[in-house]
Amino acid sequence: MGIKACLIDLHGTIARVDDPVDELTISDFLVQHGYHIYPQQIRAAWSFVAFIDYPRYGYKSWYSYLRRIFQRLGVKVDRDTIKGLIKLLDRTFVIYPDVYDFLKVIKKDLSLKTAIVTTIAKFKFYKYLKPILPYIDLLMTGYEARCEKSNPKIFIETLNRLNVKPNEAIMIGDSVLVDIIVPKRVGIRTIFLDRSGDQEKPELADAKVNNLIEAIDVIKKFL
Repeated sequence: MGIKACLIDLHGTIARVDDPVDELTISDFLVQHGYHIYPQQIRAAWSFVAFIDYPRYGYKSWYSYLRRIFQRLGVKVDRDTIKGLIKLLDRTFVIYPDVYDFLKVIKKDLSLKTAIVTTIAKFKFYKYLKPILPYIDLLMTGYEARCEKSNPKIFIETLNRLNVKPNEAIMIGDSVLVDIIVPKRVGIRTIFLDRSGDQEKPELADAKVNNLIEAIDVIKKFL
C-alpha cells in the first residue's frame, strides 16, 4: 500500500525557537519579583503541565498556562508578574527555509494529506505557522489527542482523522523516541531528520535525511 499521508514533527523539524528561555532565567525573574521559585521546581511543574495538564484541559493562552504551573507549585503569583513573564517567554517560532518547498511538493505534486503532530500547546506556535497552514490538513497537539506524544494514541488519532491506515502514512521528525520509536510501533513508516548531520540513523527509522528536501525523494520511493 502506498503512502497517502505525511505526518510532521513541529519543533526542530518545521520550526525552531532561536532564543529559548531556560529554567534559570525564569527563576531569576521570579526571584527578582519576590517569588522564591527555583529551576528544578520550575522544570518539574512545567513538565507536568505540558505533558499531563495541557492534554486534559487545552489552555489557550500563556496566562492560563502559567497560572496552572504556579498552582502546581502552590504559589500565588500576581497578575503583573505573570504578564512580565509572558513577555519573557513568548518567543517566535522560526520556520525552516526548506519547509515551504517541501510542503508545496508534498501537497501539490504528490497530493498527500498532511498533519503536524506535537505535544506543544497550540497557542505557543499557531500565529507563527500561518504562512504554511494552507498546506496542513491537521494540527494534532496534545489537547486534540488528549495525550502527550510518547503515547501511541496521538498517532492513532491522527491517522483516524486523516482516514488513512498506518502503512499509508510516514512520520518525519528529529526525536528518536517520539518521532521514530512510537510511530513505528503503530505501524507508520518513519524518517529521521538530522539537521546537524552528525547523528547515526536510528535502527527503527526507514531512512535518515539532513533536510526536508532530501525527505521528498525518500517519500517518493514509498508511493
